[in-house]
Amino acid sequence: MSSRPELRADELLRRLTARGVDFVVIGGIAAVLHGSARTTFDLDVCFATEDANLHALGEVLVELGARLRGAPDDVPFVPDAATLRRVEVLTLETQAGDLDVLARPAGAPRYETLRKNADRFDIGGFVVRVASLPDLIAMKRVAGRARDVADVEELETIRRLRRA
Repeated sequence: MSSRPELRADELLRRLTARGVDFVVIGGIAAVLHGSARTTFDLDVCFATEDANLHALGEVLVELGARLRGAPDDVPFVPDAATLRRVEVLTLETQAGDLDVLARPAGAPRYETLRKNADRFDIGGFVVRVASLPDLIAMKRVAGRARDVADVEELETIRRLRRA
């Protein structure tokens, strides 16, 4: 893709949900859904690694014309179940914006626990699972980039306000 499209997270989430992909929203969009004022330019999701889910996720990625972000156009790449089975992280460009798919995000509990702990958010007619504040904070702490450190402060404040 020569020019990256604007992120349409709702479109990405709608397509994943419509296909029945088992995933949890993590990263910046998860922080925003929890109340963060953060700006983000991609959608990050953690996905279940069972075969049926890999096939469903792969089909959505193919439909979205997913390509490796930053890779030359002539690099052969098919984001199907076979590829998803062999990777931990893919950073992709799609027709609906940038999408990062992660099998095992650093700092996250096992997928089953991440999914069980997740909050549910209605995104205009469909529901998605979003990493809980404690799990999101743990992932941000491990990432350790300057923006993640700032996110941790903000997310901790949101968590304290919710307890009050």
